[in-house]
Amino acid sequence: MRALVQRVSRAEVRVDGAVTGAIAAGYLVLVAATHDDTERDADWLAHKVAGLRLFADEAGHMNRDLAQAGGAVLAVPQFTLYGDARRGRRPDFVQAARPEHARPLFERFCATLAADGVTVERGVFQAHMEVSLVNDGPVTLGLESRGAEPA
Repeated sequence: MRALVQRVSRAEVRVDGAVTGAIAAGYLVLVAATHDDTERDADWLAHKVAGLRLFADEAGHMNRDLAQAGGAVLAVPQFTLYGDARRGRRPDFVQAARPEHARPLFERFCATLAADGVTVERGVFQAHMEVSLVNDGPVTLGLESRGAEPA
């Protein structure tokens, strides 16, 4: 699985004009799955996000995780993270998992974050979403479960 984590001072998702998820300080996490990802990938990614220390401590160093900073996660499913634009001008999405495989992994990612004590808001799977955010820093980090050490 892939995730793009952005530290934000606030973020929200709207579908058809209605807010479906909103957070104050925390992480906006764009999440995608590929064909052979498993629940183990979703769990690893969730534990990694929950434990990331991207918030400043008293000395101004990125040394605090979500719990220590009182932050939340706005998780947004985004299959385009597996887009490949190396050839031509239109990306292909061959590596993105089909919705029937990706949706349960996205839900598992969110559930595992919640089990780790993280407040989780979310976007809507397979919906056209409007995502608004205020980057804090900016701090943006890409994560990949493939080849990662076990959680």
